[in-house]
Amino acid sequence: MTVSRGREFLSIPGPTNIPDAVLAAMHRPAIDIYAGDMLAVTHSLLDDLPTIFRTTGRAYIYAANGHGGWEAALTNVLSRGETVLVLESGLFALGWGDMARMLGVKVEVLKGDPRRAVDPAALAQRLAADTAREIKAILVVQIDTASGVVNDLAAIHRAIASVGHPALLMVDCVASLGCMPFEMDQWGIDVAMAGSQKGLMTPPGLAFVAANERAHAAHGHADLRTRYWDWTFRNGEAHYQKYGGTPPEHLLFGLRKALDMLLEEGLDAAIRRHALLAEATRHAVSRWAEAGALAFNIFRAEERANSVTTVLVEGRDPSVLSDYCREKCGVVLGRGIGDLQGRAFRIAHMGHVNAPMVFGVLGAIEMALDALGIPHGRGGVQAAVELLGREVRP
Repeated sequence: MTVSRGREFLSIPGPTNIPDAVLAAMHRPAIDIYAGDMLAVTHSLLDDLPTIFRTTGRAYIYAANGHGGWEAALTNVLSRGETVLVLESGLFALGWGDMARMLGVKVEVLKGDPRRAVDPAALAQRLAADTAREIKAILVVQIDTASGVVNDLAAIHRAIASVGHPALLMVDCVASLGCMPFEMDQWGIDVAMAGSQKGLMTPPGLAFVAANERAHAAHGHADLRTRYWDWTFRNGEAHYQKYGGTPPEHLLFGLRKALDMLLEEGLDAAIRRHALLAEATRHAVSRWAEAGALAFNIFRAEERANSVTTVLVEGRDPSVLSDYCREKCGVVLGRGIGDLQGRAFRIAHMGHVNAPMVFGVLGAIEMALDALGIPHGRGGVQAAVELLGREVRP
């Protein structure tokens, strides 16, 4: 017996739920890519993306996933044989570093605790020791969706500034843009990249890179540049150059609607919504963890992301819980990946998500914990409801 009939609840950290209005915006015929509406869509997106990144710099749109965005960021500002410093805080910063290595860049990893955020003091110490200024760029992920950690980018910027190091600060904000504060200019970020499929509520397939003047200066002598990723080519006058070829029209139609929705809500309001729903989720997990079988992967509360929560499971295979939620309740949870494969499950609360959706996911998890006999504290869903009841007043 199942109670899974009805609309499936997707609670994985990307791709996320696509609003019906975004799907409807994509449901239209192809149009002329050389004139008219398509040009207007392109110009409006290139105008609005810097607003989302909070920068006065330029934004670029790629037909690619986030890994393509990584490569676009790297190839536009670096040269073979240069050194980058990767700030370890989970799975994805290391993956970005691996890509840099394959491109011919020297990669050094600043080791970190897999259950903690990046230590700004350790970064400052390493940069101070780089008296020859060999490190040309610093790679960091704001939110690692594998571990569930959020890094303090403002503190990282202060650490770099404290020793006067000239390295470019390059940030992956795939899982944070539109979900948590991201202040590209204020935090001294030179290059930022993101994707369409998380907080920006659009199907996978678009990557975005934002770059400031320092990044464009580095671009002038970078030798990793290729025609497809190249900013110089994409800054050309012809419309097709903005995409390195044919525009991915229907994804762009969807993105246009998604950004309209985000800007209508207000970026600050969307960030506050994510904070409340994340805190409600954490209240539930804290209650469940009282019995000892479940635990937050990230030790410190202030280092837990507002877009995804990673939960460790002791003594049971977490896939049993995930399978139950999917097969019996129609709720799809994120599974542990990387070193956390077979040890954790992940609850996404990002993008097009509201309180009833979060309550439904948490209710399915609590139902699964009961049905499977996994030890847990009682009243997790109630704790989440009470938190939002206190915070969301008439």
